[in-house]
Parts: sequence; C-alpha cells; structure tokens
Amino acid sequence: MSSWEKYGGKARAWSDEQYADARAYLARRAELVQTLGPPLEQDDIVLDLACGDGGLADFLPRQRYVGVDASEEMIEAGRARGRDVRRDDLNEYDPEQPVQATTIFRAIYYARDRRELLRRIAGYTEKKLVFDLNPRQYRFDEVRADLRAAGFDRLDVRPFFVPQTRALAPSLLLVLRVLERSGPPAKLLLRRRFTVLCAASRSAAAS
Repeated sequence: MSSWEKYGGKARAWSDEQYADARAYLARRAELVQTLGPPLEQDDIVLDLACGDGGLADFLPRQRYVGVDASEEMIEAGRARGRDVRRDDLNEYDPEQPVQATTIFRAIYYARDRRELLRRIAGYTEKKLVFDLNPRQYRFDEVRADLRAAGFDRLDVRPFFVPQTRALAPSLLLVLRVLERSGPPAKLLLRRRFTVLCAASRSAAAS
C-alpha cells in the first residue's frame, strides 16, 4: 500500500479527526498563509498541495482556493463538502494559470526531489510558497539552499504553537501565540515539539 492510499479509509472525516480542535488549528494556519511573508489579497489564488479533504478552504474565504491530492477518497470527501479539489501528484501538478500562493502542509517529505519540486512551484507561484517544517527533522540551511536554487531568495518563518492532538482552552492558545514571538523561549520549545511555518518568496514580490 502506498503512503497515499493508506489514508483513503479515513478521508470522510479527515480534517475533523486529524486535529483535536480543527477550527483553531486550521484557522491559525490560514491566518499565517495570508499574512506571513507577502500578504495575500482578495481573490488571490491559493494552491494547496497534498490538501487532504481541503479543510483549509473553509478558512480562506477571501481567496480562491484550489486543492490537489493524490488520494481519490480525499478528493471525493472534499468535493462532497463543496471544496475545489483535484486529483494529482504534487510532484507533477501544473495549474492551469499562475497562482499567487502555494502551500504544502505536513507533506514536504512527499517530494521525490525537493529541489526540483521547489523549482516547479516557483515557476507558477507569483507571491509565495508557504509550508511547515519540523526543525528536529530538517536542517534549515539545506532547505534554504534548495529555496534559493529555485529562485526564492526571501524566507520568513514563524513558530506554529497550535497543538494538533490536544484541544486547549482559548486562554492557553493565547499564551502559546505569545510564545511564538518570544525568541529564545520559542527556540527552546521547538527543540521538543511543534513546527515552524515558512513563507518563501522573491524579494520583488515582497516589496
């Protein structure tokens, strides 16, 4: 069974079951997609690679969302909820027109050749690529080198401290949000858990 196919049986309730508090998690992710790096505007196209059931679409009402996933079951689940999702491999997909932003969440490891994938994405992405990284798994200098080779010369990063598997009270979520901007304490926390959101762009696009 491929890594894509194993998710098929979970597709119907994917977003709800993957996150203990799907609304808090996806809303915060969507907020950073819009604001980290060059800001997105009304009607900008967001291409979400490895989108699952396209749950992020519900939190980007001002943008035009297009999701891509290799799982037929995920695509069916997303379409059943009225989301614009298409079946394809993120390594091979080429959109019909340029997009303003491309996202890849919890899926950068699906790249057959990371540098080549980033070059492909740079070819059709006008403003920025937003993705998450586990800093305990990936070396930032290597990823940054691949981004530069693809033409992305600017990288904005932000710790992402919304838990995936635990639902927290709003007051605790607020504390974690403050910690995201805390500098050294945030770095210490990232040594144990959580991820970093990255927005890769070109200097001209960010100006």
